[in-house]
Amino acid sequence: MRCSLTAFVTLSLAVVSLAKPALSPYNVHERRGAIPTGWSHTRRHKSAATIPLRIALKQSNIESIDEYLYDVSHPESANYGKHWTAGEISRKFSPSEESVFTVRDWLVENGLASERIRVSSTKSWINVNITVEEAERLLNTEYNVYTHVSGQEHVACEAYHLPERISTHVDFVLPSVNFDAKLKGRSGSQPEPARAIGQPGVGITPKTAGSISQIVTELEQCDQYITPICLRALYGLVYEPVATEKNSYGIVEYTPQAYLQSDLQMFAMNYSTDLLGKEPVMVSIDGGYAQTEYQGFQYNGESDLDLQYGMSLVTGKQNVTLYQTGDMVEGASFNNFLDAIDGSYCTFEGGDDYTQDAQYPDPYGGGYEGKCPSLLDRKYDKLGCLIGPEDCGTVTPAYVISTSYGYNEADLTPFYTARQCAEYAKLGLMGVTVLYSSGDDGVAGNGNYCLNPDGTQSPTGMIFNPSFPGTCPYVTSVGATMVKPNATIFQAQPEMACMEVIYSGGGFSNYFAMPSYQKTAVDYYLQNYPPNYPPNIWNSTGTSRAFPDISANGANYVVAVDGQFALVYGTSCSSPVSGAIFTMINDARLAIGKGPIGFINPTIYSAGFAGAFNDVTEGSNPGCGTEGYNATAGWDPVTGLGTPNFPKLLEKWLALP
Repeated sequence: MRCSLTAFVTLSLAVVSLAKPALSPYNVHERRGAIPTGWSHTRRHKSAATIPLRIALKQSNIESIDEYLYDVSHPESANYGKHWTAGEISRKFSPSEESVFTVRDWLVENGLASERIRVSSTKSWINVNITVEEAERLLNTEYNVYTHVSGQEHVACEAYHLPERISTHVDFVLPSVNFDAKLKGRSGSQPEPARAIGQPGVGITPKTAGSISQIVTELEQCDQYITPICLRALYGLVYEPVATEKNSYGIVEYTPQAYLQSDLQMFAMNYSTDLLGKEPVMVSIDGGYAQTEYQGFQYNGESDLDLQYGMSLVTGKQNVTLYQTGDMVEGASFNNFLDAIDGSYCTFEGGDDYTQDAQYPDPYGGGYEGKCPSLLDRKYDKLGCLIGPEDCGTVTPAYVISTSYGYNEADLTPFYTARQCAEYAKLGLMGVTVLYSSGDDGVAGNGNYCLNPDGTQSPTGMIFNPSFPGTCPYVTSVGATMVKPNATIFQAQPEMACMEVIYSGGGFSNYFAMPSYQKTAVDYYLQNYPPNYPPNIWNSTGTSRAFPDISANGANYVVAVDGQFALVYGTSCSSPVSGAIFTMINDARLAIGKGPIGFINPTIYSAGFAGAFNDVTEGSNPGCGTEGYNATAGWDPVTGLGTPNFPKLLEKWLALP
């Protein structure tokens, strides 16, 4: 695999510079290329004001995480399937004592009393309340106040510097160049996250062509209406699970998105009778619950879709876990979910970025207060490390986890995405398959926003805008297909890339290097079907992570939403369907004493799995004023390797250790 998280792809679109300033003993650690749309510079920050400075320490051995993951994930490895425990992962990647003491000593050398400095219990973060004057001197920077058109203010710098001997121990520093500030209303009374995943219209969301009145049960109509029997026929999913007590499948939802049990039962009565009386196993994270205060497609469409099809395809025999994340006030991000399944990643320890991630206990009041002790009750060990909290790292991850949400890669800084991407690698090491939708706007980002030359995003931009986490090399990115108009599922190649209502997200990362597991497939595409676009509108280097990895049907789904059936479209459909198929493969392996399939990418791209996916060779993914990429023979940046062929995949995975 050999794709280092720290070796970002170098290209003309990069927004981070690592150039060394002249006549300075410091190096630029992070630099922001432009002020984001909607923000303007207001003034220098008051030098006497206090800010909470948080320093993310580099994790030990993180530069080799891809090698460790490859070792347990490649079918030709002698250690294939020998997944790690959470304890083994923690011991391997915890920052070194050298990093902790080097950075602490540097802070003390610069005039910060040792009692002001706190180290997280996992030794991953160093936190210190510091004046702006002290921070500017420490980081060789200037902190400014920026104002959003809504009236919200935000503290940031254009760039910051670290001594070379310190930068080798530091991932990033907060606050700094990150501009994903959560916005409050003009009154300041109600927090309103700027990019809160789960909010209506934010991120990857399913689309609808309206309601339908008839009940559709015929396989001959799958080009117009997709139901569970269509998907089973398309992908050969004929299987009854037998190892349900050992197996697990999890679907992640972000409040206020929530399913309605009445919709699930309406769907069950008509299309999946084995779900009658069933509901998902709810796991509440940070106050998450199936809210009913707000209803409508924009609130219920995603969760209803994910659960109705995810649960149907694994049958009522296999329980499905619903990870409902975030409360109605703060909402949540992917990091908040990762907090729950990895205690070393918790917000309590400074592990997240509060300009992007929800903060619990809710600092605004009215939201989830959690189990975190009060400031007065917090305890520290003899090294000054913060102890707690009890509600982090308490959720056991399922063997397969599907998420139908996503950001634009450009919404986040490279350091933020790299830190999160490493968490997905750790899940893979533990034997977890992580699936993410690839996006619904072709080569454009969410909302059809594309990149401008200065790194900002706008509807008039012309530069391709990839999604995240789909570009993380340690997740499996899932694109969307559709049954060809007037075609039947019985013909040889019934599907094409989805080109109705939505376009399958795909392309090439601007942040992550190409993993070796996909190099042969992507090189073949670039050599035989080179995109005919100027190199300044897409990452044409041939060295970046390409996505999606696979695809599944994402058009014309019949979904019960708010008491009526609607036609739904999106990669929001294809991810939970793919997750159900891989869950059934896990069932078959577990039933004969083998382990879960875990991180699947090195396996599915390997020569031994050639032909295990249905190749999709028609269609494209328009966006940014172009026709996008074309679906072709073999892997392509529209449909990936193709759609799952369950019988072939099952046979091949059962043959592995």
